[in-house]
Amino acid sequence: MKQFTGFPPRMQYTPIPNLFFSTLLPQISDMAELKTTLHILAALYRKKGYPRYVSYRELAAIPSLMHSLTGTAEPPAEVLRRALAMATRRESILHIALDKDGVTEDIYFLNTESDRKTMNMIKNGDLSLGNLSTGGNSDALITERPDIFTLYEENIGMLTPLISEELSQAEKLYPAGWITDAIKEAASLNKRSWRYISRILERWRQEGRSDGTPGQDSKKTDLDRYVNQKYGHMFRR
Repeated sequence: MKQFTGFPPRMQYTPIPNLFFSTLLPQISDMAELKTTLHILAALYRKKGYPRYVSYRELAAIPSLMHSLTGTAEPPAEVLRRALAMATRRESILHIALDKDGVTEDIYFLNTESDRKTMNMIKNGDLSLGNLSTGGNSDALITERPDIFTLYEENIGMLTPLISEELSQAEKLYPAGWITDAIKEAASLNKRSWRYISRILERWRQEGRSDGTPGQDSKKTDLDRYVNQKYGHMFRR
């Protein structure tokens, strides 16, 4: 193996939860489990779909992971399955087996409150993963989603199923770009909640925006201004 020559001046970083170091890492003694868990965290961070999960085939297609699992009597694919089983028993990750066209596909979530709810929704039939990814590039998008979801997570907070639904509904109600701008405005004011963002959007819809963009109700509002005055009966709606 080529000798590591150090980190470059500019590089990308992958966030790791602090709880991983304080609680989970001291419990992991198997190197394969540790490597696999770290790769899952990295793969999930790069996902842009909702919900975020990674399949066994995606993990098995990561060259750096599979190469790191060599050197034992077991084939790397079996080492990976064993490591995933250990991480699942430890409950650092969540596992569910789904049927896709008669083929069982193993997919994995991080054990968070949001993903536990997502798992229950899948099991209860309330959420369908129709476009299940079955392997390939670990950076592949599971379900394509617009940038507002990533923007929300990076600037406001955790993306829950309820918030995802609210964002999807807002896309149907407001012009393109409004949601992005509302998220940025809320973040700049340190008002990090969907409730505050929705109030911004509603105000823009009713009153228009400061850049001169009229609101969706502005024409109705202007007409009401005349109708309610002394000679309002002379105006027609």
